[in-house]
Amino acid sequence: MASATGPADRTAAEAAVRLAYRRAGLAAPERVVWTGSPLEGTAAALLLTGVGDRLPEQVTARAAAALRAAGAVPGREGAGRPVRDEIRTRPWAAERQRLLAALGPAGWAERWALTAAPLWDLTRALADRVRTAVVEELARTPEDERTVRLAMLHAVLGQHDAPWLASVAGPPAPAAPGAADDGAPATGGTPDPGALDGLAGVARAAGWWWPYEKVVILSERPAELHRDEAGRLDRGDGPALAYPDGFALYAWRGMPVPAEFPARLADLSAERIRAEDNAELRRVMLEHYGYDRYLAESGARPLHRDETGVLWRIELPDDEPVVMVEVVNSTPEPDGTRRTYWLRVPPRTRTAREGVAWTFGLDAEEYHPRRET
Repeated sequence: MASATGPADRTAAEAAVRLAYRRAGLAAPERVVWTGSPLEGTAAALLLTGVGDRLPEQVTARAAAALRAAGAVPGREGAGRPVRDEIRTRPWAAERQRLLAALGPAGWAERWALTAAPLWDLTRALADRVRTAVVEELARTPEDERTVRLAMLHAVLGQHDAPWLASVAGPPAPAAPGAADDGAPATGGTPDPGALDGLAGVARAAGWWWPYEKVVILSERPAELHRDEAGRLDRGDGPALAYPDGFALYAWRGMPVPAEFPARLADLSAERIRAEDNAELRRVMLEHYGYDRYLAESGARPLHRDETGVLWRIELPDDEPVVMVEVVNSTPEPDGTRRTYWLRVPPRTRTAREGVAWTFGLDAEEYHPRRET
């Protein structure tokens, strides 16, 4: 759910929105506005509440068209007040407190570790990246930034709320011995099936959304999402996260890069890498290009060589040097060849043995492997 891509299920999302309003004791919204991304959704929220007059024209035009299509009138009176607290904050706090009382602190911590924790860091990081990109796209002054961030505070994060929804919608857990009784039914750790089902339904079907008294703004899910093996945004030939309206994030192994950067990776050279002023982008270039290739084309010479490997050092302008140990796998491949690995080590490293030992958390004097694999 948190990483789902493809078109939103609009019918299911709208039904879930109405259910979430009903669970909160609110009348269903009069208008439903669909937008192509959290960027367009934020712009629509700003226009709808009468504070979007300084937005970039291209984003404004799309957001205004989405509002018109739904018959929503910009201005505070047309939207009503934001109702995120009633829709999301209070129900979540009440359900968490109910489960905490039933399970006890240790039981709740265990439940969180088994349900929410595996998704929490990755999803929170992704949501933070989206927020940052929206601010960069929409805000031109510090005052604009405050206005944009306030609009995003009124958003419910849809699929990016999956971790905490999992913590309260997971399987039952036994009540903790002696857990405090807060007056809730004696259901142990059984979640209330109705408390958050509207929120969960929207999370399964759509992206970020903005609930107001009279209007709700929903955004599409990403069209594409690319991650590396560590779960970080990562793509070398296009956007790592892309929405159907064109809003996109570019990243290499989790590090934000400019939109034009992937195209520059196709024709890299050692000279171009050296000429890059941005130290972080230079590191990305080096990683993509290959340290061994860069060393060969730069005419680098080894600092030290011993039975564990070869120590190399790459001096970089306005940045700490890259120090690598070149090691050869002692176990041959099926075809008889032996693979070479490059291990990055601290700049203070002076010998190959010291570098290899560091990768095992040891000092050079302590590193005496009986058998290398």
